[in-house]
Amino acid sequence: MNDFTKDMTNALFNQDKINDLFRQKLQQAVNDLLESELTAFLGYNPYERDGWNTGNSRNGAYYRKVDTQFGQIEIKVPRDRNGEFHQQCVQKRKLRTARRVRRKIRSKLKA
Repeated sequence: MNDFTKDMTNALFNQDKINDLFRQKLQQAVNDLLESELTAFLGYNPYERDGWNTGNSRNGAYYRKVDTQFGQIEIKVPRDRNGEFHQQCVQKRKLRTARRVRRKIRSKLKA
């Protein structure tokens, strides 16, 4: 059994634990998706030599809180140095996650 299966088995009989588990997994999935979006935008993985002296690079991140059906999650939105990267999976100024986020996560999980 993998870690998710073990965690799910332990949480089955307690609704709060299931919501906590899903919230943690959703937060991790959204953060991974955002990082992947920036990688695709820049065209290279973090710390790769290909990114040196390209004129644009990673420049930290800022944090946002987003309300979901499982509770509030904190996402880490990455930035690029030139300010040209605009993430697409979580809409700006929206506090509720949209169907679009769930569809993107599902498509990433299927790939």
